[in-house]
Amino acid sequence: MPAIPETRTAPAAGVPGIRSQGLALAGFLALSALAWLLSSVPIILNSGGWYAGSVKAPWMPPSWMFRGTWMLLYAGVATAAWLVWRKGRLAGGTRSWYVAQLLLNAAWPVTFFALYPALGAVALWAAFAVICALAATLAFLILRFGPVDATAGCLVLPYFSWLVYCASLNLYSAIHN
Repeated sequence: MPAIPETRTAPAAGVPGIRSQGLALAGFLALSALAWLLSSVPIILNSGGWYAGSVKAPWMPPSWMFRGTWMLLYAGVATAAWLVWRKGRLAGGTRSWYVAQLLLNAAWPVTFFALYPALGAVALWAAFAVICALAATLAFLILRFGPVDATAGCLVLPYFSWLVYCASLNLYSAIHN
């Protein structure tokens, strides 16, 4: 009886296998989901308090829009990081900047929503500094991810754009509250 040839091709040297890739993608998505959940806590706890009565920008979208948008953006940046990881390029400084954006994104709602009752407008200006640092981090990631994988670079662009928009909302709040 003739041998049946193997239909699966072996991964190229240095390229993770399909199982490792699936686990890594799940890990990146889980890490982003965790960051999203942690970021939601200060928002949920404070959105009915001081924030409900605060002055908001005239271009502020409905509040229901934020949760879904952030979830999609987190999934996009997780996928972007995974695409770069697959090519062995999510290391050193690039990995540090990826982790920094997760930490800064988690720090922003704490600074903006949770610290306002204690610090007042100072918290809103501190949150603006955090969101600007986050935007700079994303710009760096776009520049690092794009040459490695064009899709990865493009996946970070909506996140960066939404963040600039949110920074304008933050700035309006800092000026008017």
